[in-house]
This record gives sequence, structure tokens and C-alpha cells, in this order.
Amino acid sequence: MTIGTAIRERILELCDIHGITVNKLATISGITQSTLNNIVSERNQSTTVSTIKKICDGLEISLEEFFHSELFNALEQEVR
Repeated sequence: MTIGTAIRERILELCDIHGITVNKLATISGITQSTLNNIVSERNQSTTVSTIKKICDGLEISLEEFFHSELFNALEQEVR
């Protein structure tokens, strides 16, 4: 799994846990719906830590909580 896919899956998982839509997450996180939709649809493979931090702030969780998931344990090496 790539980091982009893991982030996508984690965002969707957290939306499900919190009972909100991706568009609601964009609103409460202060990021544009198009930005979040690009991440979730995997059109954006290079999500910044700053964007993930905004998502965490919107969900009232820490970065540590965001990345505390099995999804991030078996990532492919991404050397370019």
C-alpha cells in the first residue's frame, strides 16, 4: 500500500467513526472540498502534513492518533 492510499483509507475510516461525510470534514477542517476530494479520490498523491494537521484539528484528534492505524504499518517503500 502506498502512503497516499493509506491516508485516503484513514480519512474515510475516521469519517465513518465520527459519522460525518468527507464534505463535512472539509468544512470543519477549514480546507476546500476539492482538496479533500482530490485526496480521497487519490488524484493527489502528495498530501502535506499541514493538510493532515488541519484534518486532525477538525476531528479534534492528534497527528499521532491519525497515524495510529494498521494502515500505516506495511507501507511500500517510495523511492523516486
